[in-house]
Amino acid sequence: MTTATSATPMIKAAGVNKFFGDLHVLKDINIEVPRGQVVVVLGPSGSGKSTLCRAINRLEPINSGEIAVDGEPLPAEGKALAALRADVGMVFQSFNLFAHKSIVENVMLAPQKVRKVSSADARKTAMQLLDRVGIANQADKYPAQLSGGQQQRAAIARALAMKPKVMLFDEPTSALDPEMVQEVLDTMINLAKEGMTMLVVTHEMGFARRAAHRVVFMSDGEIVEDTQPDEFFTNPRSERAKDFLGKILTH
Repeated sequence: MTTATSATPMIKAAGVNKFFGDLHVLKDINIEVPRGQVVVVLGPSGSGKSTLCRAINRLEPINSGEIAVDGEPLPAEGKALAALRADVGMVFQSFNLFAHKSIVENVMLAPQKVRKVSSADARKTAMQLLDRVGIANQADKYPAQLSGGQQQRAAIARALAMKPKVMLFDEPTSALDPEMVQEVLDTMINLAKEGMTMLVVTHEMGFARRAAHRVVFMSDGEIVEDTQPDEFFTNPRSERAKDFLGKILTH
């Protein structure tokens, strides 16, 4: 058992490779996310961003290399993996809420099942979290009764209910109507301000500029740039990043 210290990165990927058949989707990825940092991963579609995000909690197995969370290498399977996954909150593009359970029940479920928290304690925490993401007044509704933005905030509350050490966001706003995007980003910005370690795959450049400590730019399965947001947006070093920004920022 390794002892994590404040110097231990919250996420560390070293020499990570991933293939889908003959397609090399992650090419020798090396990245560290210190605790309390918000790292935003940008890049064109098919650049490996989402695969990297999913590899960090073993939703996507890797072919070689090592990924560690808080100093603990990711186990391949079994109880150790379940325990480690409990420390890593994940928010997807699709909200993945249970349709037959109310919003508060969705948030209560994992702490009761995985952490063996009592129903009363789970409900109390769930209501606090729903209040924190601004939808406590929707607690007894079902997912279908909520807007997409409210459902995604419920999904964030559900991930937070496990008291994760780190939060992974895989394009959390790309399925939302434009007017709902900001309410979700505001929730994420508040989390960042509270010091949550976050790895965020997104197309939202404004969020990257406002909330990120670092921007990691990926293209064709490689990390091309890893730098501060100001530097990336005003002075990208690679032609691939210049091309990407040229396309995105002119629209």
